[in-house]
Amino acid sequence: MKLNYYHETDSLYIDLSSKTSKESVEVSEGVVIDYDKDGHITGIDIDNASRKIDLKEIILNKIPAQLQAITA
Repeated sequence: MKLNYYHETDSLYIDLSSKTSKESVEVSEGVVIDYDKDGHITGIDIDNASRKIDLKEIILNKIPAQLQAITA
């Protein structure tokens, strides 16, 4: 999973899979869910992210993953 924030457009893309998305559905104003050909979620796009969620802190709790930090 990757969290990609784009300051110039104030959008956050949560990349959940390396599979290519085949369909996108807007589930709420400015929130789009991407699906692969089998209907599995591949990503979530959030427009105007800084007005919808707190981007200042990310907390991972009991996630069995290797962490990599990239700062701007």
